[in-house]
This record gives sequence, C-alpha cells and structure tokens, in this order.
Amino acid sequence: MEAASKDDLRLVTETLAGNQLSFQLLVERYQQRMFALVRHYTRNPVEIEDIVQDTFLKAYTRLPSFQQASSFYTWLCRIAINTALDFQKRVGRNPVRGVEDPELALSPDGIEGSRPTGTRLPAPDARLERDEIARITQTVLEEIPEIFRTVLVLREFEELSYQDIADVLGISIGTVESRLFRARARFKDKLLALHPEFGEGWS
Repeated sequence: MEAASKDDLRLVTETLAGNQLSFQLLVERYQQRMFALVRHYTRNPVEIEDIVQDTFLKAYTRLPSFQQASSFYTWLCRIAINTALDFQKRVGRNPVRGVEDPELALSPDGIEGSRPTGTRLPAPDARLERDEIARITQTVLEEIPEIFRTVLVLREFEELSYQDIADVLGISIGTVESRLFRARARFKDKLLALHPEFGEGWS
C-alpha cells in the first residue's frame, strides 16, 4: 500500500507537470474501486457511470489542491462520496439521515462513548447464494442513515483504516469509532428485522 501511495504521488506530480497519461494510469488503477464504492449509493448502472466519471473529472480539475496530507485514494474517496450524495439530492433522492447527533447519543448499553466489543458484520448462512447476500446487504445499507452507512462501507467494504476513514470524512478517529459502533448496531438491527435467520451469525 505504501509503495502504491508513493507511485500515486509520482503520477500526480507528472499529471500536474502536463502528462495526461499519468492521470489516465490513476484512473485505470482506481476506477473499479470507485465503481464498487458508488454502487452503495445507487444501483442504476447509468447513474453509477455518471458519478464515477464526474468523480474523476473533479479529481483532475482539483488536482492542484491535493495537499498530499493523505493518500490519493482517500482523497478520491472523499470526492466520490460527495459526488454520489450531491447526485442523489439533485435528482430528489435525498439519502436517509438520522435526526440524532450520533456523537451525543448513548450507546446501546447506556454508557456514553462505549467502544465496540467485537461486534462485526454477520457471517451469513453459507446456503445463500453470493448475489443474494449482496442484494440483502445492499438493501439493509439503504435503510440505515447515510452518516452511518458511509463509515460502514469505508471500513467493511473498502477496508480502509480508521485513520484513512477519518481523513476521508474529515472527522477524528474517536468519532470514526463511535459512528462505526453505532453503524454496526443499526445494520444488525435492520438485518435481523428483515432476515431473522441471520441471527446465529452474530457473536
């Protein structure tokens, strides 16, 4: 990952120097991950294509503002998420948002700021087909507030570190931990409400 980040910075530097081929290499390196990320915000293939293209266009035009304080990929993730959310608002599909402040809310056991205790996403029934699992997961994600959905997607699907998530969202690591704990709880509650057969997959 560190080697890739250094290579990204080289390609960014070359792009800023006028080498458009270097930016094309960045696009080829990350376009599949961008498609996977955006699919968590819309299932429409045309919309996904438009959002991903817009993401790379914005990244190209904003490249001079890239401060290199974080990796190019986390910077690109931030642009993609904001682009996806802006698109939803523009077409009148506002993302689901919670009314409470998740950082002020009490954790399920009533203790302020409690940390996760091994709660993870479920291990689904092996008999379910992979595409069915993906469909169920996407359906559940769409039912939880965006503030929780995004942090869950970045951690569980993009496998970003807590620091990278903090960089993408512009929040502290402590806030990432708090939101992720509540996101997993929301996901679990919604999943078990829709599919109680998943109950045995939770520790």
